[in-house]
Amino acid sequence: MPTTPTLPRHLDHDEFVNRARARLALIYGQRAEEVLKRLLTLVAHQGSALLARRPDTPPPLWSERDQWLITYGDSLLDGDRPPLEALESFIDTRLPDTFSGVHILPFFPWSSDDGFSVIDYRQVEPSLGDWSHIRRLAEHGALAFDLVLNHVSRESLWFVDYLSDSKPGRDFFIEMDPATDLSAVVRPRNSPLLVPVATRRGTRHLWATFSDDQIDLDFANPDVLLEFIDILLFYLQQGARIIRLDAIAYLWKEIGTSCVHLPQTHEVVRLMRAIVDYLAPGTLLLTETNVPHRENISYFGLDRLSGPDDTPDEAHLVYQFPLPPLLLHTLTSGEAGTLATWLSSLPELPPGCSYLNFTASHDGIGVRPLEGRMPTHEIEALTELMHRFGGFVSMRANPGGEDTPYEINITWFDAMKGTRRGADPWQVERFLCSQNLMMALQGIPALYLHSLTASLNDHEGVERSGRLRSLNRRRWQREDLDELLDSRNTPTREVFMALKRRLAVRRSEPCFHPDAPQRVIPSPPELLVLERGPLSDGRRLLAIHNITDRRQPLALSELDARSWYDLLEKATVKRIDSLAPYRSLWLVSEDQ
Repeated sequence: MPTTPTLPRHLDHDEFVNRARARLALIYGQRAEEVLKRLLTLVAHQGSALLARRPDTPPPLWSERDQWLITYGDSLLDGDRPPLEALESFIDTRLPDTFSGVHILPFFPWSSDDGFSVIDYRQVEPSLGDWSHIRRLAEHGALAFDLVLNHVSRESLWFVDYLSDSKPGRDFFIEMDPATDLSAVVRPRNSPLLVPVATRRGTRHLWATFSDDQIDLDFANPDVLLEFIDILLFYLQQGARIIRLDAIAYLWKEIGTSCVHLPQTHEVVRLMRAIVDYLAPGTLLLTETNVPHRENISYFGLDRLSGPDDTPDEAHLVYQFPLPPLLLHTLTSGEAGTLATWLSSLPELPPGCSYLNFTASHDGIGVRPLEGRMPTHEIEALTELMHRFGGFVSMRANPGGEDTPYEINITWFDAMKGTRRGADPWQVERFLCSQNLMMALQGIPALYLHSLTASLNDHEGVERSGRLRSLNRRRWQREDLDELLDSRNTPTREVFMALKRRLAVRRSEPCFHPDAPQRVIPSPPELLVLERGPLSDGRRLLAIHNITDRRQPLALSELDARSWYDLLEKATVKRIDSLAPYRSLWLVSEDQ
């Protein structure tokens, strides 16, 4: 192993109580003891089964074998079979032993945003299956559940309560006078922040960060927090191993502030961390914050570490949000310097913290992480190129009122269609280079199902839904996908088989352990060269990528006087003078 394996926290009862009390004091002040009593009653009642099966010595948090699949519950349809059952069948037959975990995007009853406007957090959407299907999938590996805690659907019972002035929902939402100055609020959308709602008490205006169907919840009311802790415990009972905290950055509201990343939000994450460390050590918290990098990694809580013996107590994992747009820039411009500079700037993380690396997801390619890293004209050139390749750009409202790009909506395979010179014949090779590079980075890789299947832009889906994000949310008919996978000379088969081979190689190589050191090796801008390791036994790996459509000379001092083995080609390499377009090498030294 590269280091001593990172073991989960294993809090005893007294330590949990002390941590919970400290968190609640910072959230609710004088009401903290009252809320703590209610929390402890909830944990004693709902957490007893979790405590009963808590292992004495939990396994390490992660290893090089960790790699995740991201998918909707109905991304695969197979006749009358429940989609969750069809997903399990596809994983069993097409991807056995490939992924250690699966992130099933929200599988609850919902009213909009393909699941992220939740109606009922404790039910499986009947058209997908039921809890038995979820529990069966959990038997195959770690499952990630979304805890969509910032907002709820207008069709939820809580909102019905609000409209009728009934408990508990009548106190769950944030009423606001529309004359209030909210110009400082940071928004991920350009829709109105306040939504007028007709109630029995007359028209009220409610806070809605994302859409008029996604009404924000008021966590200043402890009832809301305790309700979501109850939901969290229920998810753990159903087999969740990873809890993805959706849109967590916008949780707490305070007039006159940006209402993003507020201290109370961080304390809520720390409270949830204490809960899982006590009841289900080994459960991972993943924060979803599509913001500039420094803000993103604040959810590790590193700024609160006061000494070398301190350990982080917030999120285990954060998304590597700058990676997709920087990698997109790299492979369409043929210039790796910007990406290399950013990778070199990443801080060394303490044990128990790591990145989730990805190129594509159910959302678009976020543009905000490029702020301050690339000039405006470069960002504009990138968004215009994606328009040429069939994509769209979603906008957000700035505090000043003007709209700026928030994310690019496009499938990753179509994004790899060409360079700034236009489309070219290198789409598959460029795409695979992007995945090779992502999988070589420090952290845990996650692949979206539509990357595995080389899906094209689904313009018909956009027309049906009216939502730009539907471009990258195709629903495959299993027989159609099987036909493409079983046919010769289809991009779907070529990409799928190539990625399976790479994933098999990666999960067997100890240098890809998430905690193994990473170093960017200086090289010409046409190359991106990474070193992973050295490990305790001296083993190290060089990941070399030609990010251009031209053969590049390869003159690295690290390659001199050694015999190397290329894991991707499964061959000994004696001499390497140049690298073909978009070719990648994963080299381990044979002279150890």
